[in-house]
Amino acid sequence: MFDSHCHLTDGRFDEDRAAVLDAALQAGVTRIVTVASDLEDARAAAELAENHADLPRSHAGPPGSRAALWSTAGIHPHEVSDTDDADLAAVRELAATHPRVVAIGETGLDYFYEHSPRELQRRWFEAQLEVAADLDLPVVIHTREAEDDTIAVLRNAPESVLKVLHCFTGSMKLLEVGLEEGCYVSFAGIITFSKFDGQEAVRAVPEDRLLAETDAPYLAPVPRRGKRNEPAFVTHVVAALADIRGESVGAVAEATAQNAERFYALSDHAAND
Repeated sequence: MFDSHCHLTDGRFDEDRAAVLDAALQAGVTRIVTVASDLEDARAAAELAENHADLPRSHAGPPGSRAALWSTAGIHPHEVSDTDDADLAAVRELAATHPRVVAIGETGLDYFYEHSPRELQRRWFEAQLEVAADLDLPVVIHTREAEDDTIAVLRNAPESVLKVLHCFTGSMKLLEVGLEEGCYVSFAGIITFSKFDGQEAVRAVPEDRLLAETDAPYLAPVPRRGKRNEPAFVTHVVAALADIRGESVGAVAEATAQNAERFYALSDHAAND
């Protein structure tokens, strides 16, 4: 399985990060992308990915098979008030030169917490889309309580840029526009919660655009809710996706893993390592 979005640099993993990675491998999670929130985090994520480019798998797959970790580089909308153009240039340089950095992000809009002014969020979102276009990298998008402006940005984004709407909980309108604009759509542990009402969206995503993620350490799925989330728990997300879509767990696991590998162009990055 593939955890397409988590935050392994988070301090909550400092005491047992190696054990968390081993647990993921034991659960059959063979590909992981750790996503950055600011420049410092992007550097830490790239270093972590470099140090775990090939992880031994002791409990899943054929003997001697390997799993791997990649990272992203970007500025989260929460962080843009404390970011300047030099940081964006450094993010660009890291993404352009580090072989384990496979996407820009996460970027986007968050009007729920609104830690940064809305206009500034939009400017940084658009700027990072341009960086992605220049570097031919995909973009990881965070959007919360900002659907109209997210739609506007998507419709004006460079056509060449692949995008994923991560941890999707939005409306059918946002989903439809996202799919029209070529977005992939990723679901996290929220889909296992009893109050989740987005089953229609889960079923509406084409098989070749569907991703699974944990967003760890946040949003641990049922039956792990209330605990720190981990990449190993993406198994519960995949099972929930399969149940909602009326498909087998194996089919969803295979499709989401293949889609993530394609979205992040991992075969291209492997060739360049």
